[in-house]
Amino acid sequence: MKLNCDLGESYGSWTMGMDSSVMPYIDMANIACGFHAGDADVMQRTLALAKHYRVEVGAHPSYPDRQGFGRRSMNCSAEELVNLLHYQIAALDGMAQIHGLELSYVKPHGALYNDMMHHPAILETVFTAIKSYHKPLALMLLATAEQAKHQAEADALGISLLFEAFADRRYTDAGLLMPRSKPGAVLNQTEVMTQVQLLVDEGVVITDSGKRLALQADTLCVHGDNEAAIAEVKHIRQLLQG
Repeated sequence: MKLNCDLGESYGSWTMGMDSSVMPYIDMANIACGFHAGDADVMQRTLALAKHYRVEVGAHPSYPDRQGFGRRSMNCSAEELVNLLHYQIAALDGMAQIHGLELSYVKPHGALYNDMMHHPAILETVFTAIKSYHKPLALMLLATAEQAKHQAEADALGISLLFEAFADRRYTDAGLLMPRSKPGAVLNQTEVMTQVQLLVDEGVVITDSGKRLALQADTLCVHGDNEAAIAEVKHIRQLLQG
């Protein structure tokens, strides 16, 4: 199971995350494209880091909500959303090519990610954006109880999917992430390691109601926001390596 991490989320003189510390321990870098965080300089530095550590790069687009860090939903038309996605993906794709890197996937950020998983019409629009981009890109989305349905929809369009699980988030019985606003939605370090171990050994997570939910994940989302998170990622990497 590959480790992916949201990176490049600084802006100007404001620093978010510890990208240089976490990059050596991950396989896939989801790089912000400027709409919720990131700018040309941050994107360039993050891509250079990814190249140095031979990390696969993907676009991490969002609603145009820099003030809210992309965590607020927006009522965009399908055409607007496709254009917003293409604009951001193309920006990172172009900068990646300057570094000799190949953009290989897209992982929407924040509210757009959650909306995509909750509303079939928005997921369909995201599929449209991926399908109509000028080169093949995989789409990363949450592994849920509807995984087979999502795979069938993507197969019909010729889109490759990457299903992800989260190391530090609690799940609902439907396999969705509990809202951050609810108590217990973000797991502590002990809970994180227990959840990762279960995913690796048995392919399951324990939901908020205590049920065992089977998930087939290609990649595991981790975070590198602080020293404790970096230590957590190191432990997860060691666990995955056996």
